[in-house]
Amino acid sequence: MDFNDSPQEAEFRLKAKAWLSENADLKKEDSLASFNLITSEETPENFDSAHAWQQKRAADGWIGITWPKEFGGQSGSVMEDIIFRQELANYETPPDLFFLGVGLAGPTIMTHGTEQQKKHYLPRILNGSDIWCQLFSEPGAGSDLAGLRTKAVKDGDDWIINGQKVWTSGGHYSDLGMLVTRTDFDVPKHKGLTYFILDMKTPGVEARPIKQITGGANFNEVFFTDVRISDSQRLGSVGGGWGVALTTLMNERLSLSGGFGDPSLIALELQKLAKVVYINGKPASEDSVVRQKIAGYYSRLKAMDLSVKRTLSVLSGGGIPGAESSIVKLETGLLLQEVAAFAMELQNGQGIEYWGQSQHNNGFWQELYFLIPAMRIGGGTDEIQRNIIGERVLGLPPEQRVDKGIAYKDIPN
Repeated sequence: MDFNDSPQEAEFRLKAKAWLSENADLKKEDSLASFNLITSEETPENFDSAHAWQQKRAADGWIGITWPKEFGGQSGSVMEDIIFRQELANYETPPDLFFLGVGLAGPTIMTHGTEQQKKHYLPRILNGSDIWCQLFSEPGAGSDLAGLRTKAVKDGDDWIINGQKVWTSGGHYSDLGMLVTRTDFDVPKHKGLTYFILDMKTPGVEARPIKQITGGANFNEVFFTDVRISDSQRLGSVGGGWGVALTTLMNERLSLSGGFGDPSLIALELQKLAKVVYINGKPASEDSVVRQKIAGYYSRLKAMDLSVKRTLSVLSGGGIPGAESSIVKLETGLLLQEVAAFAMELQNGQGIEYWGQSQHNNGFWQELYFLIPAMRIGGGTDEIQRNIIGERVLGLPPEQRVDKGIAYKDIPN
């Protein structure tokens, strides 16, 4: 493994730092460096600042780094995109409302879209004209995307869609959605899917925010009642939705690779907390058990950071990452929840205080603890990650597929 930038990557990093230093402010030391998980409120001011920031990045060529130049991008490498996101994490910037459009929708349209779709949607994604959401998960399908039941029926040049999606991040403020539906119930489940681009303002589309334990409501249920959509909004062939969806999911995994801060910084913040809370009248940092706990957490978090760097080393060398990303996702989610619970325990009665009432890091530890379940579900649940690790890393036999080769309509549910 080589954790150092190549000469070309080092030059790109310097350019990214120079541009960011001119256009954004460095995060303060008390903002948990580049691993600040505190969520921002969805206010008109945040939306305005997010749009302005997106347009500034687009104008200066810092959006769509990996996109081909013919589509308005920079034809850069995946590592260059990751390097920019690594540097960006050190600066105070508006919330990224356009992540799904740039990272998922854009590459999917490039691969499967018509020339007219590419011409219309891709420039709007880059300049922040549209916010996108992902309409994949359903209440009855869980992590089995191919088990979805939202139905699309052909009606002349249109399709009529009925069904429900769930856990749709930003669905209540998004302009467009990536929608996978079932158009054929008489074939095996992976073969009867069709993918659409949906205008979220279409009559019959209703997004209902779900109140989260954090107090926010970013996730949504989305209901479709006789939603009429033109066949020109179809992405890919009828029945070819599974292949289109895999393109989206592949780009989702790449978009989440390595562009975040060093998780071991969390242990350093835990060390700071231990100096200002007390056990038996003395700072918790002087307690041997607490010190051993923090040291253990630091070691495990640093191991996760090095595992991410191993993946980046493969990417930098032009390779394709393996299933180690599943190991990192599984272990990091479990570990961060354990660390956050310990931090709340250290605060004694103050551990139940939240947001403005909290005296420690503005409620960071409580926020982290409440956010982790969503992180462990999004992008593939713990159970899915264990299956990937078992089958692709350990070489264990795959789970039995009782629905393989059976028409979807004949699968009990």
